[in-house]
Amino acid sequence: MAKPTPRLLKVLRKEFVTTNMLRVTLGGDGLADFPEHQESGYVKLMFPTTDGKHLMRTYTIRQQRSDELDIDFAIHGDSGVACHWALHAQAGDEILVGGPGPKKLISEDADWMIFVGDMTSLPAISVNLAQLPSDTRGYAILEVQSDDDIQTLSKPEGVELRWIVNAHPGADSQSLLEHVKALSWLEGDVAIWAACEFSSMRALRAYFKGRDEVSKGNLYVSSYWKHGLNEDQHKVEKRQDLDDNEAA
Repeated sequence: MAKPTPRLLKVLRKEFVTTNMLRVTLGGDGLADFPEHQESGYVKLMFPTTDGKHLMRTYTIRQQRSDELDIDFAIHGDSGVACHWALHAQAGDEILVGGPGPKKLISEDADWMIFVGDMTSLPAISVNLAQLPSDTRGYAILEVQSDDDIQTLSKPEGVELRWIVNAHPGADSQSLLEHVKALSWLEGDVAIWAACEFSSMRALRAYFKGRDEVSKGNLYVSSYWKHGLNEDQHKVEKRQDLDDNEAA
């Protein structure tokens, strides 16, 4: 299937949802034929370079309305191309946007669920939680950079949120895993949705694959970034890791 032609969108407004989460709302005529119901899917933001090409960065669609998309940026300073753009963007600025890419929703063919993620995957987890049936049970372990980054999320009453505050994301690959190990596992089949830093992802994946209660069809584990690398470098290592994991 051919990739959708990139759309030229405009910045409508922006606001800090929390201290380190910046929401940029995009709109404009380019959204006229954008597919509906794409929350938790992704878009490719395209940033021009001096040689006439583009750097592409992947971001989750946090919310969608008929003429607007909300994109949440986890701010880790001003050095990355996407964070720099988001921090300095003004209403009326234009940006090319590719996509949308597929939605990443947890399997609902399970008796209970575990979500694990950091601030880069919090937008996707937030959408997942909001769309679950009201009688869903389980846990969501969410790592944020400060107490001020804890959000009020729409979720089923039976899903317990456990927030971890880590001012230095990516520095400890075992933190999320240790909190997962501390969970009291419920009865029945479990579905897993986990996305975070590369090293943390590998630790979580090894743990979940080693548990008999977790079936392959109910396991989604992905890395959204790697400490010390940009997205292009991370993409190379992610592909190699996937190949190695499939061969194992």
